[in-house]
Amino acid sequence: MEKFHDLPIGVLENEHVRLEYLTTAGPRIVGLSYRGSPNMLADVHDLAWDTPNGAYHPYGGHRLWISPESPEKTYIPDGTGLQMQQFPNGVELTGVKEIGSGVRKSMRIELATGQPGFRLTHSIRNENPDPIRIAPWSITMFRLGGWVLLPQPAGNADPYGLLPNRFLALWPYTRLNDPRLIWRDDFILLHATSDLPPAKLGYAGTAGWLAYWLDGILFRKSFDIQAGAIYPDGGCNTESYCNDQDVELESLGPLETLAPGASSHLSETWELKAGLDVPFIPMEIRDLILNI
Repeated sequence: MEKFHDLPIGVLENEHVRLEYLTTAGPRIVGLSYRGSPNMLADVHDLAWDTPNGAYHPYGGHRLWISPESPEKTYIPDGTGLQMQQFPNGVELTGVKEIGSGVRKSMRIELATGQPGFRLTHSIRNENPDPIRIAPWSITMFRLGGWVLLPQPAGNADPYGLLPNRFLALWPYTRLNDPRLIWRDDFILLHATSDLPPAKLGYAGTAGWLAYWLDGILFRKSFDIQAGAIYPDGGCNTESYCNDQDVELESLGPLETLAPGASSHLSETWELKAGLDVPFIPMEIRDLILNI
């Protein structure tokens, strides 16, 4: 049996990509590679921190949280009790009802046939006796050393160009003069290195995707944006965080008031490609990354 350290894993793979997921904890994805590459995802299996609900282990890789972030409802240990249901070209991973949030999380992973990609559906179900207002929050942790690509809204927000067309959220520890950040009109770029304090930013994206380029491989996650919906963190549906151990690509669903037994869903499409010569990246962005 294959393992991620001491935890058993399952595998989804084709001739292009390989994905590894935990079979007893989570739901979590811990491995992702493209045509035999090293694992692109971060491995922080030794990391843990105390929470009101016990020690929380991020493990590394990809996880599903709930937003707004709080120690009592977001940092819920998930080391046991996972249920797994396999189906052709995929698996559905369902966690236990969380003591602290009253939420049950599930992640459905489908391998694309003959293509380097996956379709993920994240679900959070309210199993409390009362309604709660939360949003699904998808977090993918990568190894350091690459570049995060954050496409920015373009064009006017109104016919006259009088209203703002973008809204940025900056966390208290983020520095505007952080040399890892390159601020452009069309993209914000984040160089994922470990030699500075943490940085996090978010925004109300309109492109519906964000990407990470590492060791010559481009990972892109795409997700649906609901026009007119209210999103967490001041309206963010797209966020990225970098510290001295990993860098995160994060998408968020809208805030919803879930009645008892109701669920909210956030779907993503994952694609992996070699190089940067792909249509959705402008030539000048490719040249900037390759020449730094």
